[in-house]
Amino acid sequence: METFLRKSFSDFLMTHILRDCRMMSSVMLREYNENVVRSSWELSEMKAQVNQKPEYSLQSTRNIGIAAHIDAGKTTTTERILFYSGRVHRMGEVDDGAATMDWMVQEKERGITITSAVTYCQWRDHKINIIDTPGHVDFTVEVERSMRVLDGLIVIFDAVAGVQPQSETVWRQADRYHVPRIAYINKMDRTGANFYNVLDRFREKMKVNAVAVQLPIGDESRFEGVIDLISMKAIQYTDELGTNLVKEDIPEDLVSQATLYREILLEAVAEQDEELLDRYYESHTLTAEEIIRGLRKGTISYSIVPVLCGASLKNKGVQPLLDAVVDYLPSPADVPAVIGINPDKRLEVTRKADFEEPFSALAFKIQSDSYVGKLTYFRVYSGTLNVGSSVYNATHKKRERVNRILRLHADRREDISFIGAGDLAALVGMRFTRTGDTLCDEKHPILLEDIKFPEPVISVAIEPRTKADQDKLSDAINRILDEDPTIKMKTDDETGQILLSGMGELHLEIIIDRLLREFNVEANVGKPQVAYKEAIRRPSRGEGKFVKQTGGRGLYGHVVIEIEPLNNGQRFVFLNDLPPGTIPKEFIPAIEQGLRESIETGYLIGYPVIGITATLLGASYHEVDSTELAFKIAASIALKNALSTTECYLKEPIMKVVVETPEQYLGEVIGDLNSRRGRIERMEALPGGIQAIYSHVPLAQMFGYATDMRSLSQGRAIFTSEFAQYSEVPKPIQEEIMERVYGRSYQH
Repeated sequence: METFLRKSFSDFLMTHILRDCRMMSSVMLREYNENVVRSSWELSEMKAQVNQKPEYSLQSTRNIGIAAHIDAGKTTTTERILFYSGRVHRMGEVDDGAATMDWMVQEKERGITITSAVTYCQWRDHKINIIDTPGHVDFTVEVERSMRVLDGLIVIFDAVAGVQPQSETVWRQADRYHVPRIAYINKMDRTGANFYNVLDRFREKMKVNAVAVQLPIGDESRFEGVIDLISMKAIQYTDELGTNLVKEDIPEDLVSQATLYREILLEAVAEQDEELLDRYYESHTLTAEEIIRGLRKGTISYSIVPVLCGASLKNKGVQPLLDAVVDYLPSPADVPAVIGINPDKRLEVTRKADFEEPFSALAFKIQSDSYVGKLTYFRVYSGTLNVGSSVYNATHKKRERVNRILRLHADRREDISFIGAGDLAALVGMRFTRTGDTLCDEKHPILLEDIKFPEPVISVAIEPRTKADQDKLSDAINRILDEDPTIKMKTDDETGQILLSGMGELHLEIIIDRLLREFNVEANVGKPQVAYKEAIRRPSRGEGKFVKQTGGRGLYGHVVIEIEPLNNGQRFVFLNDLPPGTIPKEFIPAIEQGLRESIETGYLIGYPVIGITATLLGASYHEVDSTELAFKIAASIALKNALSTTECYLKEPIMKVVVETPEQYLGEVIGDLNSRRGRIERMEALPGGIQAIYSHVPLAQMFGYATDMRSLSQGRAIFTSEFAQYSEVPKPIQEEIMERVYGRSYQH
């Protein structure tokens, strides 16, 4: 018995020792792989720092973004890009909450991208900076500021759903910033995938010259790989990880299709260059190098959009996509010189992407970090920047010290000693810099174009539970305001509550969740409310006089203004129609500032006044008692008096709502939209018996719509919404709102 027990214990011990050894071997192997990858990057950085010059030339640098409709596969594609380029040793999955780029707790829980994440990788001796952007419209600020600093863009489309509403929004944003782009039709392995249908709808909806450079081999569960129309070879994947690619002859049943689309490709490429056109007419073909050169030229000039395809989740099609980034998208040297204004001389100046030019950069994102403090993401347009030097904030006219420069990889960072033109990085400890600020050489100042952000459309009331939470809440909100320019805050004078305004219900939900969990604030939160605006219907005049005498020097300001409606989309315009010498010119800015501050509180129920022109017609001053403060207050009084003698009305945010529903629920969905004061714009038949309903619905009627729509369609309909415009509130609805507001007011 004793021998048996001794042998059993020996076997048990040996089993556990072997298991522990295997586990240690696995961990050691993983750490070894990570160290190999990390050491190669560190070696690259060390070489650069020793040489005090960038390791990569401008021509071998790419600054790209990845954007699409929600759930089209942006983050999954980015994970594959990082894996195949050697940046990470294993692919993280969005559904498992393990994606490298979705590092926030809220992103892992919801399986969506909330904040744009920055990383970089190497491919074919090129350095590629990547920004993975959110797909949900509530976080459009992340897309907007990313577009401002990108040189190129990958727009991803779902092979089943095709061109979705947020796809169109992203495309318009890229148009606004003139960003060259390539298209990637993802999810070719899904049931209902149709490459050719998406390609046709893409051309039709976006009005672009979309040119296929690849065709799929099979679709749905039969998707095997892609046909490269440049080399006229089939690219097949022989392992599940997609690391082994083989090029072979095109399957016989696809040769005619490939030949047809190659001819379309050659014609589009030949039109980009007279030399290529002559060569094509002579020989009716072009070499692979000529095709790539023509595609690159067409992509950079916005006359061609190359279209590729794949199935990122199944690890197929990503390496050719990386090749396309290198071959077709521009380097910093290929884009036009950035244009700005000399803030001292008010003259236009330019900065080329050159290491020898004076330093200029744009801060495009602020992020609070619990370890290093405030991170300022920035894009360098010209010159170089070293740790220990100073930069000039031309927006706020402040000098800032550069203590640390960080290379970014999602939520991980690497210290670097300097950065050069055409690169992205982050600075630590910038005290005065905000999103959209220009950083430059103080001896060669330049003010770059700011980033424009949309107005918030929905608000929520929040108040600290205890006195101790009041300071924590204030500090947390200020940090979030630094990060997100689309969040606005104001305090209700009557209730003392803090009102936070944002771009949508999900946007506010994430912000509140961060306040409670990330910043550990105990607070009571109210229900979301619509952010109305006020407007005027006809012109009116108002006079404001502020006189205060308390013994000694007093205060005196007198202003006469005229206000009138402004219908060109601008929020406020100030005009000075005073005869020269009426009042000292230093009081004019104070009057304008007083008017701008006063319109924020409105007249009817305290919402901001929009679409208004204020003209300064008259004023008087006192040689001793007049001050800027007195004229500021007088201007505010004049505006209130002018608003009281005109007809004011409310405007409400109108959302563009797109519902995709099976045909059998079409009637119920349309009826529900009509009951919400919705206006049906058009309908479109989609593959698979799906109908898309395009409508405009007041935001006030959209609360709880997701639940109601699921009930109407048995969970089979989906919808997206984004802000469209502000429109006048119907008079009966306006009376109800005012009665409700003033009813609460009387209770206090």
